[in-house]
Amino acid sequence: MLKLYYGPGACSFVPHAALEVVKAATGAEFETQSVKLHKGEQHTPEYLALNPLGLVPVLVEDGKPLTQIVAICDFLDRRFPQAGLLPVDPWQRAQALSTFVWMNNTVHPTFTHVFRPAAFAAGDDAQADVRTQAVTKFREHLERIQAMTAHAAPWLLGDKPSFVDFYALVFLRWGGLAGIDPATLPAYQAFVERVAAHPAVAAAMAREGIRLDTYKPR
Repeated sequence: MLKLYYGPGACSFVPHAALEVVKAATGAEFETQSVKLHKGEQHTPEYLALNPLGLVPVLVEDGKPLTQIVAICDFLDRRFPQAGLLPVDPWQRAQALSTFVWMNNTVHPTFTHVFRPAAFAAGDDAQADVRTQAVTKFREHLERIQAMTAHAAPWLLGDKPSFVDFYALVFLRWGGLAGIDPATLPAYQAFVERVAAHPAVAAAMAREGIRLDTYKPR
């Protein structure tokens, strides 16, 4: 039995939704454990024993923890190839991973600068500058993802939902938290609404207690 430790609304939603896809495709059950990041549960001794970095997600199989979202998702794809979470063709799979890794090592850290500017600058003015520049850059990343949706058929990697679709949903939600109105990215918003309507994605969202629209006008 696999067990996923996730933070509601965090990047751990990507393997969470993927596990629901796996369950639908194979019948494989899994367990989940919510880690309330705002309460600091990721810093408890019990959690740090699983991941000394105090980050989500963590996937546990047979008592062995696996960390880092790309590694976890690669494992899920290899463990359950019948779920179709990544293309089978080697070149197409490499291209898919290129997009996935860009989301993880570029788009995701940009939002970290928005959400935690104090980790990157000292002083209120400097932190405000970090956040402002990061919001601008994050918006640029969202526009690039919006351009990708024009070629969705119907998903970003073809005829089956994948990790990059789930990450795209996460990023649009985060954009709302950064003050980016999803209505200004209409094609992206429409695409994410389709992703959210997928039964596996909807199940993961319901378990995490999250909604799609996080934007509040300022």
